[in-house]
Amino acid sequence: MELDSYKTLKQSGSAEIVIKKSRFIGHAAPATTEEEALEFITKIRKEHSAATHNCFAYIIGDRDQFQKQSDDGEPSGTAGKPILEVIKNQGLKNIAVVVTRYYGGIMLGAGGLIRAYTEGAVVGIEASQPIFKKLHQEVNVEVDYTWHGKVENELRNRDMMIKEILFTDKVTLVCLPLAVEAEQFIANMIDFTQGQGNVAKGEQLYIDHSIHEIIE
Repeated sequence: MELDSYKTLKQSGSAEIVIKKSRFIGHAAPATTEEEALEFITKIRKEHSAATHNCFAYIIGDRDQFQKQSDDGEPSGTAGKPILEVIKNQGLKNIAVVVTRYYGGIMLGAGGLIRAYTEGAVVGIEASQPIFKKLHQEVNVEVDYTWHGKVENELRNRDMMIKEILFTDKVTLVCLPLAVEAEQFIANMIDFTQGQGNVAKGEQLYIDHSIHEIIE
């Protein structure tokens, strides 16, 4: 069963911080499969093959069922686990994060490493733009031309997302209510058109929403 909504990343991105002369570069990217996550990790490792460490973590699956982390030579528990905890604490799914370290000559200690890799993961994720993926249901509202203006005005008043409007022998407005609200929307449209509209479901799809956006 697909999730109604989940938090992930819009795109891949990276950001750098310097802590006691060591460079930490946080890289993050969306990944819907373990293969995609591992491809991203391999890509970063190749780009930063001269780095001292390329530590990573990822969480994949609608139930977070695929999780992996690596300290890549750092003391156990000081790199991969902190990166994984950042992903979990931010409630993110289907992402991979790599934090690259170029050693600057000053030892950080276990606590310092944990803080550095945590911060590296945070800035990498921020650079990749966290978003919500919300599941929407296509609903086709087919009406005679005499109903077109009334129906479109009603949809605009409801702030309903309209994917497209098709003009054939009739007018079809392809609407995108949230999947959880689709049945109520269909009932409302049948009622509004007094049963004269042909209202039918299409496919379901995820649409990006800003994490600051509130859908009522």
